[in-house]
Amino acid sequence: MDRGPIFRVWLPLAVGLFAVGEIFQSGPGPRGLARWIGLLLTLIGLAGVILSRYTLGRSFSIVPKATALVTTGIYSRIRNPIYISGMIFIAGAVLMIGRPEGFVVLLIIIPLQIIRARREAAVLEAKFGDAYCEYRKRTWF
Repeated sequence: MDRGPIFRVWLPLAVGLFAVGEIFQSGPGPRGLARWIGLLLTLIGLAGVILSRYTLGRSFSIVPKATALVTTGIYSRIRNPIYISGMIFIAGAVLMIGRPEGFVVLLIIIPLQIIRARREAAVLEAKFGDAYCEYRKRTWF
């Protein structure tokens, strides 16, 4: 039995949903529309990360590796959906807890994610050549 999806998808989803629910229910910050918008953004971000991890399957790695060129699912539109979804998640969490200074975290992480995406692109282009170049032309970030 392949337990990979349990640790790659379902366990992070359960833990993420529990954490978001706890923060929304009893976490710090004012109650109101911004908190609800924050909840919506965190759920969208979490769903994006989980969907991306599921689509990548065993091709997921922390350091850039070129095991397979995944171009299906969410990857058919966005080259780095985990990075995008993570930023949406963080923005939602900042709104939910009502700490606007948390957006400084995004200002620090965004350039780091761009650098990371460029490094991954170089590894993928070196391995998959023209196939990756064509993929880049038809996808965003």
